[in-house]
Amino acid sequence: MTKAARPVNPEPLMVSAKSVSEAYSRTLLHILEHPGNEIAPLVLTIDGFDEGYDIPEDPKVRAALDALLSKKMKRDVEDVAYTIFPQRLWTMAQGDRARLFGFYKMAFPAYRAWNPKANGKGLYFERLMMYGRGPCDGNQLEWILSQHDSRPGVRRSMWQATTFDPARDHSATAQLGFPCLQHVSFVPTKAGLVANAFYATQQLFDKAYGNYLGLAQLAAFMAHEMGIPLARLNVTIGVAKLERISKTDSAMKPLIEAARACVAPPVPAMPRPSPARQLAAQLA
Repeated sequence: MTKAARPVNPEPLMVSAKSVSEAYSRTLLHILEHPGNEIAPLVLTIDGFDEGYDIPEDPKVRAALDALLSKKMKRDVEDVAYTIFPQRLWTMAQGDRARLFGFYKMAFPAYRAWNPKANGKGLYFERLMMYGRGPCDGNQLEWILSQHDSRPGVRRSMWQATTFDPARDHSATAQLGFPCLQHVSFVPTKAGLVANAFYATQQLFDKAYGNYLGLAQLAAFMAHEMGIPLARLNVTIGVAKLERISKTDSAMKPLIEAARACVAPPVPAMPRPSPARQLAAQLA
């Protein structure tokens, strides 16, 4: 009697990128160009952040994805990113994190009421700053920042926050849309802040780009408040899935073209002829 062939154990995919657009593009193209609809696990590392805390993006990739999301009646990139970090409120707060937290606390009941099906269990930023228990009235971000500001040389394992709560999230329900993001950590280094995030699962088509952008914005906020540059964002996804659109959907074409252009190597500049050669060419 022979043993049944064991299924092939997929190898991890490691993606290194200089922007959230490049990270998304490389991941999307990989899954389109390989069999199956899952990557398990997927590990992303993104750098290329500037000292002004702006998040680098490729506008053509972003525009193509937003157009496709609109066509498929999905939430746009900014809306998904907002669940992790409310960039608009941070802009309104003008660099005052107490105002940011106050704005969000006032606005959250409205966010939940607007979409009780999607937001009924909470939002990621809400879990990070209104977890429901713990120091600073459950504001994990404020506690991390207050401890960072209070004294040097604190153990690095202190800079972590969770969004998953077993009391609320362990459920026998067949499908749950929240929370897929489980945990974030922030590691100050000599190069700047390194942020890490872990997802149990992730939807690649309609959530991944917004997830990466929101995490980068959250990391930039934390780096700003720590007074250091943002050096790197690492994201680990247990299972990344392309489920809500077909690989062969013709509507994907503009996004695929933008993604390929985003990851294409730069065209080397042609060497300029020397002044002597230029003069010789003119006299010829």
